[in-house]
Amino acid sequence: MQTLKIDLISDVVCPWCAIGDARLQQAMQRLEDELAFDVEWHPFLLNPDVPPEGRDILAHLSAKYGRSPEQMKDSQREIIDAAHALGLNFEKALERRSWSTFDTHRVLAHAKEQGCDAAFNRALFEAYFGRAENPTSPEVLAAIAVSLGLDAERVRAILAGDEYTAQVERELAHWRALGVSSVPSFIVDETYLLAGAQPSDVLADALRQIAGERVVEG
Repeated sequence: MQTLKIDLISDVVCPWCAIGDARLQQAMQRLEDELAFDVEWHPFLLNPDVPPEGRDILAHLSAKYGRSPEQMKDSQREIIDAAHALGLNFEKALERRSWSTFDTHRVLAHAKEQGCDAAFNRALFEAYFGRAENPTSPEVLAAIAVSLGLDAERVRAILAGDEYTAQVERELAHWRALGVSSVPSFIVDETYLLAGAQPSDVLADALRQIAGERVVEG
């Protein structure tokens, strides 16, 4: 069976990344009798300039997009509805704060080495959007690590030092250099960019078309 490699560029504080991941899973399920998939997660910083204490989400979005808090609340409700339609927990999405997640991505780099970064990302989506927890908090990250069979003290040590800093910086620079400026982004077979959280049927059609083109090229 033909295998497509998918590089998924994502940030855990991006609601459309949670939605895009869920839609990608649906698309892959639709194609499970036709194609196999190798999905690898990569970091992106949605809010690199947010201070360590975070910002109120509606105030942050209003300043970012030049719209009123009420307008941003309405647009967030549309996102919440899209998430709920996929069975995602976004119950506390309007209560969350905006965070810069560089250190979180350092922990995710460790989780990738242990083979559980996809599960770690999804647990962070649940913690952030479902419970309005701080995804940069050592306590939150350590608790998720334990739930996935990782060592909590190892995670705390990573956060207290600078391990994986150079690796995460290299990855961020790599995807920027390739023109990735928004998330989620799906790079298929290092060639095709599928940008945004497209509906699962659109994703499935695009993946099937790419697979067909790869066969012709081969």
